[in-house]
Formats: sequence, C-alpha cells, structure tokens
Amino acid sequence: MNRLASATRGAAWLVASREITTRTRTRAFRFTTVAMMLAILAAILIARYTNQGPGSATVGFAPSVSTLEQQYSSLMAAVNQPVTVSTVDQTTGEQQVRDGTLDALVTGTPESLQVMVDKEVSPTLHDTLTVLARQSVLSEQISALGGDPTAVAAAVDRAGVQVVALNPPRQYQTQRLIIGVIVGILLFIALSVYGQSVAGGVVEEKSSRVVELLLSTVRPWQLMLGKVVGIGLVGLTQLVLVGGVGVVVGLSSGVLTIPPQVAAGLLVWAVVWFLLGFTIYALMFAAVGALVSRQEEVGGVAAPMMMLLAVPYILGAFVLPSHPDNTVLQALSVVPFFAPIMMMVRLALGGVPVWQVALSLLLTAATLVAMVRLTGRIYANAVLRTGGRVRVRDALRTSH
Repeated sequence: MNRLASATRGAAWLVASREITTRTRTRAFRFTTVAMMLAILAAILIARYTNQGPGSATVGFAPSVSTLEQQYSSLMAAVNQPVTVSTVDQTTGEQQVRDGTLDALVTGTPESLQVMVDKEVSPTLHDTLTVLARQSVLSEQISALGGDPTAVAAAVDRAGVQVVALNPPRQYQTQRLIIGVIVGILLFIALSVYGQSVAGGVVEEKSSRVVELLLSTVRPWQLMLGKVVGIGLVGLTQLVLVGGVGVVVGLSSGVLTIPPQVAAGLLVWAVVWFLLGFTIYALMFAAVGALVSRQEEVGGVAAPMMMLLAVPYILGAFVLPSHPDNTVLQALSVVPFFAPIMMMVRLALGGVPVWQVALSLLLTAATLVAMVRLTGRIYANAVLRTGGRVRVRDALRTSH
C-alpha cells in the first residue's frame, strides 16, 4: 500500500514538475511577475509621497482683528485643519495675498469681518470666520446685559450630546480594509488567470495528442492532479513574491503602520485561501478543458466558472468593505466557492469569529474532496475523446 501511494505521488509530481519547469521559464511568467511587483511598488511610493495630510493654510490678521488669532487656530485644530496665523498690516497683507505668501487676509472688526483672497475663499475658512464673527457679537450682547462672556462660553462648551449605542458597530482600520481589497483583487487575478491556464493546458495536450503518450505511463487523475498542483505552485510562487515584496516595502517605507505580525498573518491566510480556492476552481477548469478539443472552445466552457468566480470578487472587493457587518455577506463568505476571496477580505478587516473561519475551512475542504472525485471522473472519461464537444452528462456516465 505504501509503495502504491509513493508511486502515485511520484507520478503526479513528475507531471507537476514538468508544468513548473515549463511555465516558470516562459517570458510571460517573468514579465507578469516583474510587472505586478513594479505595480505594487509604484502604488506604495505614490501613497508614500502623496499621503502627507492636508497642507497648512497661511492666514494673516490685521491689527484690528488680531485678538481673534488664537480662537481661529483653536477652531481649525478642532476640525483637524493645520493653519499658520500671523499679524500683518493691511497693505502688506494684501500684497502677500497677491504674490501667494498668504492664503487669506482677515480685516474689518471682530463683529464684521472681511476676508481678502486671491481668487476664492475656502469653505472651511469662510465657515470658521462666520462662527468667530457671531461669537464676537454674542459676547458683546452678553456684556451689554451685564453678563460674563467667558463664563457663558465655558457653559456652552460643556453642553453636548452623549450617544449610547446598544449595538455599536465595529471600528475597522482603513489600512486593513485597503489590504483586504488588494488581496481580494490579487486572489481573483491569480485564480482566474491560472485556472484558465489549467484548462488551456489540458486542451493543448489533448489537441496535440500528447495526452495519449502521457496516459500510457500515468493514470488520468494523476495527470490532472499533477497539472493542477504544478500550475498552482507557479501561481502561488508569484502571489507570495508580489505579496511579500508589497508587505516588506510597505512596512519599511512607513506606508503600512499595522504590526508586522499582522501583515505576516494576512500573507499566510492569503496563501491558505489561494491553495484551497485555486485547487477547487482549477479542478473544474481541468474537467471542462477535457470536454473540448480546440483552444477557441475553451472560453465557452470556462465561462460558467468565470462567472462563478466573478460573484465573490465583486462582493468581496467592492461591496463587503463598505458593509462588513452585513449578515448576508457574512453568510456567503462561508460558502466554499465564495470563501477564498470573501473570507480573506473579512480576515483582513478583522473581527471574524473563530467558528466562522473554522466552518468555512471545513466546508471548503469537504467540497474539495467531492470535487476531486467529480472532476476526476469527467476528466478521465473525456480527455481522450476528440472531435466535437463532450457533454458533461456523457462524461459522467461513460467509462473509458
């Protein structure tokens, strides 16, 4: 029994080794790997040098309204808008606005402010100065009535609304959300590209009659398994290279501020879900590839798999990040054909219950076992039949 199992693994590995050697030596593999790495590096560099936060505005205050400088700075800080203020006489300030040294010059009186700009005033500056003018008028009226404007302002600042959420939503980190979307997109590209490569490889061997020579030394399911394993390892190598470079450069450049162990954990989960997802889809691609004899027919038989793969991609990369707590999306992420992308995105976001992860892994593994038997039978019964397209029903019931 051990000798038979060893021989089986050896035959499948010979086929896998042939696929690995052939495909990794192609220009297409080297080009796409380098191109994807450069794309990741470019995205990180763009994020590094463009994510500098809002620029600091420069606002000058004429001597008649210089008492408002501190209040203005405090209000801008409250809305997370950096600003540099200074006191400047009106003539100098107007010239500085014209030559771009100042973004705006505030003149007039505290109760009737006037702002000078080169072309147009920013909404934030306009709204903030409006608040300041109204506060000045309010303080003046309070003083006229014999009250203390400072005490009134302090009492107003203490007033507010306290919100008590019975079911508070989970707070998601923006960086993890972005990583989840990127990983989901990479998984979709890898699963679709290499899945179709499996179907194309099966048809190529079938149309050239190479499969007849191969099947004289190995069994059909060994040939199918070897092809899936070989192409899968090629795809995994590319995914790990691209993902690894992205994580390392992102962390070292400071673009990614999440803990390194979290980034490494996400990369490991990406590998796990790629292996499970690719094996399931690649087995189906291999089976449908055996149904036809010409390359131009591959697109037609592979279309249902591509449509099935597109659904979790759209939901995972574009819908789930905006609605991470949606019950329907969470349920779909456990479904085996959806889990490789959707559960991976949820894991990147964080907060997935352990039982949901375990259930998705269990269901996906069980589906994988069933797909091996089902697709293996279709492949074995159809791969040697040339001519017209073989119907799935015939491939399932015909014994070669």
